[in-house]
Formats: sequence, structure tokens, C-alpha cells
Amino acid sequence: MTTTTAPAAFDTRALREGIERRDAEALLALYAEDAELRMVDRKTQPSHPLVMHGREEIGAMLDDVYGREMTHTLEQVVVQGDHVAFLESCRYPDGVRVLMSSMAGLRDGRIIDQTSLQAWDETGPEQ
Repeated sequence: MTTTTAPAAFDTRALREGIERRDAEALLALYAEDAELRMVDRKTQPSHPLVMHGREEIGAMLDDVYGREMTHTLEQVVVQGDHVAFLESCRYPDGVRVLMSSMAGLRDGRIIDQTSLQAWDETGPEQ
């Protein structure tokens, strides 16, 4: 008799709570040790995205972003098989808004590769 276990599910609740509570440590727990994150925005365009390798580099970015005085809201999240997509909106105290759309591959319920696209209000600070 063969026993199979279902792959670990991605924790969308932890994603929502991490984003909306600005909890970088909780968000980092959603990434695999060997994860890669690519960020595309006005300054790091598709041909030269900002690429972070591993939890240490990703964790430093999460600490920076979620340590800022701003609100974060998880607008939508969809998990299908070994992929997750989510939309996050952010607002600085001065009213500047940022919208980020992310698509990620999953392994054992953890993010292994993610590409995120950011759009900032024109009046936003230099990124």
C-alpha cells in the first residue's frame, strides 16, 4: 500500500495578515530558502529588473518596505496549483499610492520565484 501526502498549501491568510500588519518576518516565512524575487518598476525596467536571491536578500527588502510608515492592503489573491497571484495596494501618509501585482511559483507551499510589477503615483518619491 502506497501512502501519498498532498503538497503543502500556500497560506493566503498568512499573506494577508503579513501584508496588512506590515509583518516582514511573517511574510519572509512564505518564501523558500532558495527563492528568487524580481521587481520591475520605473527604475528597474523589464530588461534590468531588481533581482533578489534567497531569503536573506528578500528579507532585507521586506524589512525596508514594511518598516515604512504606510498602509498595505491585499486586494486580491488567487492560488491555482503551484502558482499564486496577488494584488497589493499601498498608501503613504502624504497620499502617494503604489500598486503592486505579483505572480509566483510555489514549491511545498512556499514561494520559489516571484515577479512583481510596481506602479507609483507620478508625484511619488524616487524609488
